[in-house]
Amino acid sequence: MKTVKKVIIPAAGLGTRFLPATKAMPKEMLPIVDMPTIQYIVEEAIASGIEDIIIVTGKGKRAIEDHFDNALELEENLMQKEKYDLLEKVKESAAVDIHYIRQKEPLGLGHAIWCARNFIGDEPFGVLLGDDIIRNDKPALKQLIEQYEATGSSVIGVQEVPHEDIHRYGVIDPITTDSALMKVRNFVEKPSQEEAPSDFAIVGRYVLTPEIFKILDQKEVGKGGEIQLTDAIEKLNATQDVYGYAFEGRRFDVGEKLGFIETTMTFALERDDLKDDVLEMMERLLATYKSKVN
Repeated sequence: MKTVKKVIIPAAGLGTRFLPATKAMPKEMLPIVDMPTIQYIVEEAIASGIEDIIIVTGKGKRAIEDHFDNALELEENLMQKEKYDLLEKVKESAAVDIHYIRQKEPLGLGHAIWCARNFIGDEPFGVLLGDDIIRNDKPALKQLIEQYEATGSSVIGVQEVPHEDIHRYGVIDPITTDSALMKVRNFVEKPSQEEAPSDFAIVGRYVLTPEIFKILDQKEVGKGGEIQLTDAIEKLNATQDVYGYAFEGRRFDVGEKLGFIETTMTFALERDDLKDDVLEMMERLLATYKSKVN
């Protein structure tokens, strides 16, 4: 059985939820305190033992490539000013070999994955979506890879979400729920609350077998007029087992404004150089807000 050594990171979306900030800046480059969201995703891949990363980009995403490239002029400036801590941080983002391919049309997540088919070849591979930062001692992707190695099958990362939010996600219909690894009856893309077969949502992490590309080759259009990855996984499940896995870890939803703000505040409060000032600022803002309301 081949091991998982490659991942796809789709980053071609238009980022409409964060307009006008994302009119000229990729949403993947929006910073959580002082590090762009996509760097958290890349670091999870590296910590999971991945050797080759391909980022699927679109128009206006050049800043992502620049971020993971060397910045010789900046590095020289930091060296001269003896800002060695910042220098190391700048170099870290260029320390991994990343490949890029462009999705020429915004045809959906399934199409973005299909665009990387030649890079992946006949190997199992991971997919990490940039809207979810997941923190755990053992990376979420690594957990899925271990389940793939145990089953030889595709494994989809899931977590339970509030029922009122289920319409925002792909959802699994599990055959059993007595363990974290669940056989799945059906995969459903963004069902209504009434139609949802469970509250186990697909959350931005996948390990897939290469047979998925034969299905994506058909370019069948699903909900929203796009080629949906969940629909392709549902078809794959008809010919080979596909599992859901409730991975361990805290998920931060940075694809929504409120989740992005919560993530930024949480990460800032974990920083020794920021937490006291942030707490003081929060108390001051809360007092000001209460005085206005009253």
